[in-house]
Amino acid sequence: MITGEIKNKIDKIWTDIWAGGITNPLTIIEQLTYLMFIHSLDEKELDTESLERDCGERLPKIFPDTPAGQAMRWSNFSTLGSPEEVFDLMSLRVFPAIKAMKNGRLPDFNSRGQMVWPDPEVYGSVSGGESSVNSAFAQHMEKAVFVIPTPLVLDKIISGLNDLYKTELHKGLDLQGDLYEYMLSKLSSAGQNGQFRTPKHIREMMVELLKPTPEDSVCDPSCGTAGFLISTAEYIRNHYEDDMTEEQWKHFGSTMFSGYDIDYTMLRISAMNLMLHSISNPEIAYLDSLSKNNEICDKYTICLANPPFKGTVDAESINDNLKAVTNTKKTELLFIALFLRILKKGGQCACIVPDGVLFGSSKAHQSIRRELVENHQLRAVISMPSGVFKPYAGVSTAVLVFTKTDAGGTDKVWFFDMKADGYSLDDKRSEISENDIPEIIRRFHDLDNEEGRVRTEQSFLVPKQEIVDNGYDLSINKYKKTEYQPVQYPPTQEILKNIRDLESEIQQNFAELEKLLQS
Repeated sequence: MITGEIKNKIDKIWTDIWAGGITNPLTIIEQLTYLMFIHSLDEKELDTESLERDCGERLPKIFPDTPAGQAMRWSNFSTLGSPEEVFDLMSLRVFPAIKAMKNGRLPDFNSRGQMVWPDPEVYGSVSGGESSVNSAFAQHMEKAVFVIPTPLVLDKIISGLNDLYKTELHKGLDLQGDLYEYMLSKLSSAGQNGQFRTPKHIREMMVELLKPTPEDSVCDPSCGTAGFLISTAEYIRNHYEDDMTEEQWKHFGSTMFSGYDIDYTMLRISAMNLMLHSISNPEIAYLDSLSKNNEICDKYTICLANPPFKGTVDAESINDNLKAVTNTKKTELLFIALFLRILKKGGQCACIVPDGVLFGSSKAHQSIRRELVENHQLRAVISMPSGVFKPYAGVSTAVLVFTKTDAGGTDKVWFFDMKADGYSLDDKRSEISENDIPEIIRRFHDLDNEEGRVRTEQSFLVPKQEIVDNGYDLSINKYKKTEYQPVQYPPTQEILKNIRDLESEIQQNFAELEKLLQS
């Protein structure tokens, strides 16, 4: 979540770009994203240098250790006095360098200004093998263009970003993703297909529920800015970093993470975000996940997603094996069928769905719920308050947690009624003390102690047969019991006496007021 102060700073930068002649909002978003990525590379390098000093060992660096290489660092070029000099450096060296980035390293430039790769062992050959040239980052940055029109406009943007990053407000925030979401909110088309970024703390909760390991293969088939993949990467590092083998690190940097989207801008954001988290060669690709072009099946062990809720899909393009599970054009139902298809047997999924998926009465709604309950293991339904996605959307949602089995396995389903997520549920989303998320994670991983809970509590278990008897309805209100406390009222005669006494007092006050007005 970003504050009003940060929004004001972004608005000022946005206005400066607009005044400089770039009026297409998507172009503004792309250009700002590139510059934020360049800044983030320098921050990452500073962290590496600090770690290098602490451990006394030489570590791999992003920027070449040459005058030309060091000149490309944000902390160096942003302090140059001449806007023209900065503009030339950015357009002729820094931006071409990030487009050519390989294996998490930037190329160098020789004295004639030609791009060179100083270490073939690290960077690959100039021509590049298939593994380096066709990486996700290279593919999606290939068409990136630097279009800041003048040195003055670039100078204002750099000054604005420096002002933004000087504050302590961004510390600990998923700033790049949050800023991207805020900038998207300026577009009139934002969210028209139901695509809203999942808040970081909700993503982290879902990752904690599944507890991924270094052996897993993780996919988000509607990846957006790769938030779920990044949260998973952070979880792996926090829990396994000290014990991971060389093979596991190789898997972590490449085949562990996969994401698909139909927005090239988001794919570029994803590639840059993952690069900043040391995932240099993930499988990030342009793909309509619901279409017949997507033939992925039985590939992943974990699926984490917040798929589009209100997207429109051409019925002719929908993959037939998805329609066999739920014959519909509703993306929120088709994506659940997709998760079941792309997961390996035993694979886990945590996904966000709108409340309508839980209780919708159409044949398609019932068939997808029946599929989860009867043919796989539906483990949990976590109902979330409607303010979770504010200020971008007020839709009520839930998290479904299930395991693909192809052989049933649902015995009891755990329900939790989330009341608070640590932030106010209005448009401001201010941090508050009430937060159910730690308790959700604790209770989910200790379901044996949930057996004795009654339906008036915040969480409880519901037997499979009861769900079947209720038409596979998964809404928590269907099973939750409300405890009514009897209210004791005074006798009727006492109430009437109080009314008469009140009326007498009013009349007395009126009489006194009239005397005052007549005097």
